[in-house]
Order: sequence, then structure tokens, then C-alpha cells
Amino acid sequence: MADKSLNRSELVAAVAAESGKSQADVNGIVDALFAVVSKSVADDVKVSIPGWISFERTSRAARTGRNPQTGEAIQIAASNGVKVSAGSKLKAAAK
Repeated sequence: MADKSLNRSELVAAVAAESGKSQADVNGIVDALFAVVSKSVADDVKVSIPGWISFERTSRAARTGRNPQTGEAIQIAASNGVKVSAGSKLKAAAK
């Protein structure tokens, strides 16, 4: 696993430097991007940027589990999750 990381403020600064836009402008765009992705996924709409990344809502059915301390059977409620998939360009960049 990579021991380097890029946090949000570093990402905003890097995109601002690359694009020539102000950090405030880029920060607003990043906020808007994640707001649109969040709303779309909540509305069960798949968001896809071909070659780069896609986000989609997944459903988990209700199921029976076990309490690891007592071994007692418990009901686990149905829930939703999010699947994030890397596209071909992103996968190629990671090689």
C-alpha cells in the first residue's frame, strides 16, 4: 500500500496550479462535484466518467448473522452501499 497520500487541500492546490484557476474556484468545483455525485448515488443513478471512475449504489439484503461474543443469531437489516470502480485509464496510471 502507498505510504504517500494527497489530502483535500493538497488536491485543491495541485488542481489550481495545473489549471491556472484560484484555489477558491477549484474548492467550489470539488464541492459541487461531490454534491452531484452524492445526490445521484442517493437517487440510484450511476455516475460514470468513462476511463476514469464510476460510482453506483448497491443493495445488501437482510440476513442472519452471529454475535461473535455469544454465538447468538441476530438479524442484520437490509442496507445500501456504494461501489466505486476504477476505469481503464486510472488502472493504467497505477501500473
